[in-house]
Amino acid sequence: MEEYILTIDEGTTSARAVIFNKNSEIVAMCGKEFAQYYPEPGWVEQDPKEIWLTTKEVINRVMLQSGIDPKQIKAAGITNQRETVVVFDKNTGEPVYNAIGWADRRTAPYCDELKKQGLEKMFIDKTGLLIDGYFSGTEIKWILDNVPGAREKAEAGDLYFSNIDGWIMYKLTEGECHLTDYSNASRTQCFNIHTLEWDDDMLKLFTIPKSMCPTVLPSSGHFCTIERHDIFSGVAVPIEGCIGDQQSATFGQCCFEPGMCKMTFGTAGCMLMNIGDKPIPSKNNLLLTIGWGLDGEVDYIYEGTVYNAGSSIQWLRDEMDLIDTTPDSEYFAAKSILPRGYVYVVPAFSGLGAPWYDSYARATIFGLHRGANKNDIIKATLDSLGYQTRDIANAMAKDAGAPIKLLRIDGGAANNNIVAQFVADIVGADAERPVNVETTAAGAAYLAGLSVGYWKDKNEIVEYRKIDRLFHPQMDEKMREELYAGWVNCVESLMIWSKNAKR
Repeated sequence: MEEYILTIDEGTTSARAVIFNKNSEIVAMCGKEFAQYYPEPGWVEQDPKEIWLTTKEVINRVMLQSGIDPKQIKAAGITNQRETVVVFDKNTGEPVYNAIGWADRRTAPYCDELKKQGLEKMFIDKTGLLIDGYFSGTEIKWILDNVPGAREKAEAGDLYFSNIDGWIMYKLTEGECHLTDYSNASRTQCFNIHTLEWDDDMLKLFTIPKSMCPTVLPSSGHFCTIERHDIFSGVAVPIEGCIGDQQSATFGQCCFEPGMCKMTFGTAGCMLMNIGDKPIPSKNNLLLTIGWGLDGEVDYIYEGTVYNAGSSIQWLRDEMDLIDTTPDSEYFAAKSILPRGYVYVVPAFSGLGAPWYDSYARATIFGLHRGANKNDIIKATLDSLGYQTRDIANAMAKDAGAPIKLLRIDGGAANNNIVAQFVADIVGADAERPVNVETTAAGAAYLAGLSVGYWKDKNEIVEYRKIDRLFHPQMDEKMREELYAGWVNCVESLMIWSKNAKR
C-alpha cells in the first residue's frame, strides 16, 4: 500500500492541506481562506477558532478529494505563519483574545521605548532579532496588559501562548500537547537561540510567566499524534515535523548548504540565507534566527523580511479594483508603455521591513503624471517586489562577503514571469524557479518524512527537485543602478514623511 506525507500549511490568509508522494509531487491540495480583522489602523487580527475550523475542514476535504485511506498517511508536518500569536486558557482551550497577526503594529510605541532604553543589543545577543512589534513577545505582553483578567490568569498558571503551530497541535490533540519547534520559538523574542531555551531575562522584560511557554523540540522528530474521530476517521497519524513557513520554504528549496538562499513571495516577502551551524550576528540589519533542528544539529540563517509582497498584488485586486484576479497583473503590466523609473510604488502598508525598519511608513505612489494609467501602477507594484528583494540581497551580500549569484524563488508571485525576470534583472543574479513553487508545504513534508524514514536523507530529496525555469539578468548595469537609485530615493523620501506622521 503506497504511503504519503501530509502537510498542514497555516498561512497568513488561508489554511491548506497538501499531500505529497515519494517523488515529492503534490497528489492533492485543498485550501480555504479565513478572515482578517482590522479593528484600528495598523492593527491586524485573526480568529483562532476560525483558523482551527478551517484547518479541520481542509484536512477532511483533501482526504476526500484524494481518495487516500488515512492509514496511508505515514506522517504529517505542520508549517505556519510565524509571529502571529494566540493566548488561550490551557484548561478550556478558549482564546482570551483574537490572534494578533505578525503585520500588526500596535506595539510600535512600546518598541520605541525599549530602543530608548538601549536594549537593542540585548535583543540581538540573546534572540538574534531586532526590537520590532513584528515579533510575538510584545504582542503577548499587550494581551496580558490589556485584556481584562488575562494577567491574573497567566500568573495563576492558567494561560498558554503559542504561535499558530502550537495552537493547531493543541487542538489536534484535544488539549493534550503544548508544543513548538526551534524555528517558531526563535521568532517570539523570548527564546535564546544560543542555549535553545526560553530566556528568563526576556520573559521578565515582557512580564510573561514561563508557565505560558510551549515545550520546544527540534523541527524534525515526533511531536504528537492526531487521533480524533472527526479527522482521519480516528486513525492515528503522527506529527513528525514542525517549522515556521519561511524556514520551511528554505528547506523545501533544498538550501542545505551555507551560502544558499531563497526568496519567497507570499503575503510578505522573505529572503533567507543558510549560514551553517555558527550563529554569527548580522552587521547589516538582518535577523539572525534558527532555520531548523535536524539530526541533533541546528542550522542558522540570515533573514530579511518585507511586510508586503503578494499582499500588494491582492491590494490591486481587492481594494483598488484594478484587476479581477492576481494572475491578471501580469497581463496588464505587460501593456504598460511608460518606461521603468517614472512610477514607483512603495508598498509599505504595514511599514518598511528589512533593511529599513520603519514601523510608521505607509504605502505611497511616486512619480504619477497625467499620462500615467492603471497599467503603469500595476507594473510598478510588481516591480516593487524586485526592488525589495534587492534591498535584502545587498545586505546579505555584505554579511556573506560575496554577491549572490543564484537566488531560488517561490511563492505565488514567483509564477509571474514579469516579477521573476525583474528580480533577476534588478538583483543581477540568476533567479531559479522550481516546478513545485509550493516549497513551504514541501519543507514541512520533508522534515516529517525524514523523521520516519520516508526519505532516507537530504540527498534523496535533492534528487527529486525539478527546475521549471532559470531567469538570467538581461538588464545592463547602468540601467540596473539607475532604477535602484530611484527606488532608494523614494524610500528615503517616504521615511522623511513618516518621521512627522507617527500615530
